Amino acid sequence: MTEFLEMTKDWFLGLGEQYGVNPLIFGSIYVGAIPFFTVSLGWLVKNYRKGKSIVVPALSTTFFFISAYLYLIIAGKNVPWWVYGVVVLLVAGGAYSTIQKIRKRVDDTDGESTGNFEFDSVVIGGGAAGLTASGICANFGAKTMMIERHRLGGDCTWTGCVPSKVLLKAGKVAQQVRDAGKYGLIDAEPEIDFKKVITHVDKVRKEVYEDADRPEIFEEMGIEVVEGEASFLNAHTIEIKLPNGEKRKVTSRFFFIAAGGSAFVPPIDGIESVDYLTNDSLFEVEDLPEELLIIGGGPIGTEMSQAFTNLGSKVTVIDMADKIMMNDDPELTDILFGELKRQGVSYELGASVKSVSQNDGRVSVQIEIDGEEKTVTGDKLLMATGRKPNLDGLGLNEAGIEYTKKGITINNSCRTNKKNIYAIGDIAGKYQFTHMSEHMAKVATSRAMLKIPMKMDLKHITWATFTSPEVAHVGATEKELNERGEKFEIYRFPYSKIDRAVTEGESVGMIKIFGKKFSGKILGASVVGAHAGEFISEYAVAMKNGVSLRNIADTIHPYPSWGLGARRAADQWYIRNQSAGTVKWIKRIFGYKGEIPDYSDEDRVV
Repeated sequence: MTEFLEMTKDWFLGLGEQYGVNPLIFGSIYVGAIPFFTVSLGWLVKNYRKGKSIVVPALSTTFFFISAYLYLIIAGKNVPWWVYGVVVLLVAGGAYSTIQKIRKRVDDTDGESTGNFEFDSVVIGGGAAGLTASGICANFGAKTMMIERHRLGGDCTWTGCVPSKVLLKAGKVAQQVRDAGKYGLIDAEPEIDFKKVITHVDKVRKEVYEDADRPEIFEEMGIEVVEGEASFLNAHTIEIKLPNGEKRKVTSRFFFIAAGGSAFVPPIDGIESVDYLTNDSLFEVEDLPEELLIIGGGPIGTEMSQAFTNLGSKVTVIDMADKIMMNDDPELTDILFGELKRQGVSYELGASVKSVSQNDGRVSVQIEIDGEEKTVTGDKLLMATGRKPNLDGLGLNEAGIEYTKKGITINNSCRTNKKNIYAIGDIAGKYQFTHMSEHMAKVATSRAMLKIPMKMDLKHITWATFTSPEVAHVGATEKELNERGEKFEIYRFPYSKIDRAVTEGESVGMIKIFGKKFSGKILGASVVGAHAGEFISEYAVAMKNGVSLRNIADTIHPYPSWGLGARRAADQWYIRNQSAGTVKWIKRIFGYKGEIPDYSDEDRVV
């Protein structure tokens, strides 16, 4: 017995000596793997007898069989050649098993062979979401078709983001001429040729289209771009009505619905008799309205009220709410509201619109405020009353796709109730921003084409309204945090303390950050002021990557940049975490002779 134990000891300690590794470690792995190898081998035999897949148990058995030798590859020498051969087979088998599992993870073809479909992916709509989805699919090597019924670029290029910002810029320049005195120049009334302004708007739209949206760009990626109207026949087949009246049937493994949205006009009494404007027609107007009425005090109505006021129109905004831009921080929108009124925008807030009418080229809007009725008149009416998804004509019922009047129903991966169909952008009715459309396209295509379980980032949604001053936000609002009962601090920093803002005469504004007192974690941020959209981008990056207010405060920003305002705002976290007691101890330890600052004002800004 003693001799057997001695032999066993010598065998155990001898393991690994010839390979130049610690024999205790090698022997422990070698012996320790035996029971796992035995269990894996039994699993393999059991699956083989029952006709089940043996790939995973075979990989497990092989791994434990050579586990000790894997240690040799890392720490040893003179590794047997057969070990490398088994490792190659193990990796190859693992890769094969992973690919098979990924392919089966989502039953996206409802049991049909992937080879039966003409396309790998078909994108319905050529706006921000559709263009992004098409490009990503093509870059993944998928045979892709993109269908657009009008012009590539969608609302953003033609009737939304791009033309509105060009018009805002023209209005801002005109207002700067009027306010030239604050730069030491002479105030003047600008001469405005509105036809030239609209011609410039169209020129910029076309420049953006030629640079980023024209069909040839996507055709060079291998995407088939088709002009027409698509309608589902079933979950894997659509029918395209071409401009010449012909119809074409197309099958695809995946579909991405990016049909966008359009202006929503509520059923106001008399609206059918009025030649009203929406964002779809506003940028085609050649004559500047003398008196422009705008129903809607949200982002679109607010931006256009300022643009047309600065270009010379008398503008009145009508809204049923008692404030403008109800989704933004009221403390900050009050600052914007004051600036808009100073520039000449008139408001009828808390107003219920009873009816509209048009006579002899004049538009009349009958409203009621606090029980009193009055009539507001103008020569043009802009309906800025929200957006609706373009659901009509898509054949959603034929494909069995669930939807409501607010949009197609999706999960957090943008997938509909049909496993091979995704809805992205305004058609889903959730987050009607161009940047969210692009984000949704990235999530949907990654989920569908690569089976990566991506989900929409709903914690860090950003938005901005590009008035002067701008208003922007990221993350949770103050109202949401209070409703959740979350403990947080509010850190405010006025633009009047940002030297760059003062030098450029843009000192009206406020940075407002919601964060944790001790960790400095940012929960949300709102900004009103010049370049608010850029400020909010820094906070979005910080929140996404766990960068705290302390980290921002400790980061060097160039002086005198606008971005330095973000650091100065973050400095307030340090200020708020100081106390008279802490300073007293510092004085005692280091023998300082100065006065203790006054910390009684919790809202003080340094």
